[in-house]
Amino acid sequence: MQKLIIAGACALALSACSSMGMHAGAAHPPIHATGAMPDTKMVGGAPMYPSKDIVDNAVNSRDHTTLVAAVKAAGLVDTLKGPGPFTVFAPTNAAFSQLPAGTVDTLLKPENRPMLAKVLTYHVVPGRIDAHALAEQIRAGGGKAMLKTASGGTLTAMMHGKDVVIEDGKGNDAVVTVSDVYQSNGVIHVVDKVLLPG
Repeated sequence: MQKLIIAGACALALSACSSMGMHAGAAHPPIHATGAMPDTKMVGGAPMYPSKDIVDNAVNSRDHTTLVAAVKAAGLVDTLKGPGPFTVFAPTNAAFSQLPAGTVDTLLKPENRPMLAKVLTYHVVPGRIDAHALAEQIRAGGGKAMLKTASGGTLTAMMHGKDVVIEDGKGNDAVVTVSDVYQSNGVIHVVDKVLLPG
């Protein structure tokens, strides 16, 4: 565990996972009913291998260079390389560019590491929640699924037509543009907006 993380954001993420009974044995990619490993998907022009962890895959996506830089700046690399499993709603570079001018540069400053860590762990939900499981949770919740994030916040998942939409604490909606990108320690769903706590 990296000790550089300020305000206990990393510890919060891991304790959330631990409290939900997650352990190293749960970190392997799921095996489909056919006995096959999940497919390798292309994200940002690069293959995302189910045998690699979240960080090792994300660093190869040209659509997620801002996210990777932010994860490094926040000191969360070791966390997201850990056993998990984690469900990550991963905003693209285009999503970060929609934030007000200067926001990303401000968040990347060393003195703002606690705030950056909080924003990033708000995109992480303990457990491996694929699209099927998410749809089931939405159905069971009467059209909404409340997802507790590693930062302690809440995301709301809904269906808008055929799209899965994630609503953040400020009431903004992000559409899942690529779902079920399986990792050795979880699953990534690519989203078109940065999710912000209330």
